[in-house]
Amino acid sequence: MQEGQLLMTQADRDRLVTLKKAKKKLITQREAAEELGLSIRQVKRLLYALKKRGDKGVVHGLRGKPSNRKIEERVEREAVKILSAPVYEGFGPTLAAEYLGKKHGIEACKETVRKWMIGGKLWRAKKEKVKQVHVWRPRRSRFGELVQWDTSEHDWLEGRGEKLYLIAMIDDATSRLFGRFVRHDSSEENMRLLWSYLEKFGRPLRFYTDKASLFQTAEKHKRDEPGVEKDAVEMPPTQIGRALRELGIAWTAAHSPQAKGRVERNFETAQDRLVKGMRVAGVTTIEQANQYLTEDYLVWWERELTVEAANRDDAHRPLEKGHNLAASLSHVETRQVRNDYTLRWDGKLYQIERQAVVSGLRGASVRVEQRLDGSLAVRYGERYLPVEECAVADKPKAAHPVKTAKPPRAGRRGSDWDKNFDLKKGPKIWQAAQGSGHRRGGAV
Repeated sequence: MQEGQLLMTQADRDRLVTLKKAKKKLITQREAAEELGLSIRQVKRLLYALKKRGDKGVVHGLRGKPSNRKIEERVEREAVKILSAPVYEGFGPTLAAEYLGKKHGIEACKETVRKWMIGGKLWRAKKEKVKQVHVWRPRRSRFGELVQWDTSEHDWLEGRGEKLYLIAMIDDATSRLFGRFVRHDSSEENMRLLWSYLEKFGRPLRFYTDKASLFQTAEKHKRDEPGVEKDAVEMPPTQIGRALRELGIAWTAAHSPQAKGRVERNFETAQDRLVKGMRVAGVTTIEQANQYLTEDYLVWWERELTVEAANRDDAHRPLEKGHNLAASLSHVETRQVRNDYTLRWDGKLYQIERQAVVSGLRGASVRVEQRLDGSLAVRYGERYLPVEECAVADKPKAAHPVKTAKPPRAGRRGSDWDKNFDLKKGPKIWQAAQGSGHRRGGAV
């Protein structure tokens, strides 16, 4: 009785009072069941336990005893020792539980690992912060209907290698992820990833990005007239904007990071899990980083975080014969053909081959494509013109003329009008004035 009282909680005591009333026939078993929130069968079982074990019958028989499923303390100490290594610094309980099972053969749920880490002072429970509530936007219904596209600048290799950027594309309907590490967040690198995406999935209906200069040309304003309201001017598209138009893909700019929250949350996960995974794998180069991203992280993402689209129809459209990825995904500008059928590009002179010359080509505007493979293509109308770089002859350097001294002019510096002149031997001013007939006082 004493042991049962020590283990008995207030809820147990309240339950005991009700059961004793039912035992003394003060209330019916049905009324006791309604009061305790139990079934009549459970009440009968408790009354039988009360008769056999006394008041301890309301206390579960395993209370206060160690669980048969409890992991040995030796395993806990080993797990804490493993997670104390520098390579696992900053790991959370969920990720730590995965790596303990995958790499060290210690199977434990994340809540158990959380208790171990808290006990080993490797993890501190965080208080939930009240975040600003944003209007929730439902997912699109079809795969390929809207794809969010962004780049994250982060210390992905934690100082073990060069600075990298992660370009990511995530489908709004399914959260399917596609990405690549690059050295520069440039139009060229973004086009390379776009090329890979289009070849794998096809053309989505729309891309959703921020207002970075890669996607939108900003209108320039003078500094001395801030706040002056003017009519919006349609700016020329960027290279990526032009490429999307040629491929028939719509583009929308997000007005805030929260608007493209799916790709932003992807980067938050990557900056935690992906960084730590590459640390454990010893990744130090961009090649190793992309290999780990493709073979490990994206595989995990596909398995754990993607969802089924509400509509099974795939909104991606195939690439048609008229779509030339090499031409569209290139740096395109316009040049004018000279009278000798040459054109200038990037400081070099190119000659259009004679057999490609047609009527109207002289003085015409042609499209020049600097492609991702480094080659140059020149298109006139729907036809590509073969060109060849010209070797510009060096201009002979003109010899510097020898400067000859000019003879001095009279009355100027260098003349000899004052030769043999001595100021001390000359007449006084008043003597010279008398000699000229001038009289003092101004009398005439």
